[in-house]
Amino acid sequence: MANGWAPFIGLIIVAVFCAGAWFGSPKGENQTVWRSTLMLSAVAMYLMWVITFLAQLNPIIAPIRYDIRPEDEIPR
Repeated sequence: MANGWAPFIGLIIVAVFCAGAWFGSPKGENQTVWRSTLMLSAVAMYLMWVITFLAQLNPIIAPIRYDIRPEDEIPR
């Protein structure tokens, strides 16, 4: 089961990947293109993952049960 540290661990992994992409990109006239492509795709992937992960921690819509009557509800 996931815990609260997962987004931070993912951020560290993406930061290490970005550092590797910065120093490991092939030299030449397209070095900036390589760096930009690898780093932007890693950041975009992380953002999509963390938004989905955080949305699952606190769902906006609660399940609705239609099989109970209002008088059968348990008082809170």
